[in-house]
Amino acid sequence: MNNQTKDGIDELERRRRSRLRRYKQKKKKKRRAFLYICFRFLLWTGVLSLMIWGLISLFGRNYVDIQSITMPDYVEPDYIEVNPYSRPGINMKRINGIVVHYVANPGTTAKQNRDYFASLKDQTGEKKISASSHFIIGLQGEILQEIPVYEVAYATNREKNKDTISIECCHPDETGKFNDQTYASLVKLTAWLCRELKLTEKDVIRHYDATGKDCPRYFVAHEDAWKQFLKDVKAERTGDKK
Repeated sequence: MNNQTKDGIDELERRRRSRLRRYKQKKKKKRRAFLYICFRFLLWTGVLSLMIWGLISLFGRNYVDIQSITMPDYVEPDYIEVNPYSRPGINMKRINGIVVHYVANPGTTAKQNRDYFASLKDQTGEKKISASSHFIIGLQGEILQEIPVYEVAYATNREKNKDTISIECCHPDETGKFNDQTYASLVKLTAWLCRELKLTEKDVIRHYDATGKDCPRYFVAHEDAWKQFLKDVKAERTGDKK
């Protein structure tokens, strides 16, 4: 074999190997591109799944049509007139918690406190106040409802008023301690609201927890009594009474 023939064969072999390298490189690039597309697809699928799951958890699983809630017979409706100072008539979209208060007027009845909130519509002058609650529990354990559960009450603060139910409780003296009848009705009503609204005792707070106000006074001064109240609500809510 002469040198020219040998050089020709070597050139053909070199070209063949070059083509083979280019083919392998293209194949490798295609494989990388395919894996990258798969990775992006799985990533976005995962993100989308998490978003869907979050929306279902937020709006689906715990969704409650609060305008369709029917109150139990032991709650007496005594609605106040819609007005700017105690019943603004603003609808809530959902309810995320329950706030417990005390009336801070020792010895007064549920009806007297309800009528006070209703009278705020007649305020004149510059120093007007806004105040109300959804429910008031009296000294005999009676429960008055002055605002529908799907409407805003001026009870806690601007932020909490938008998505919470408020319960005012009467008390016999300055300590703010509820008597047995008031306490029993508070536990019963709070547990019932938790069941209806798909909440738990973990969603029940004191006015104090939202703003630092000394309300309800006895539960602020006696943390153990507040913890016991939450335990009683849980037992009533779950039916696990001992």
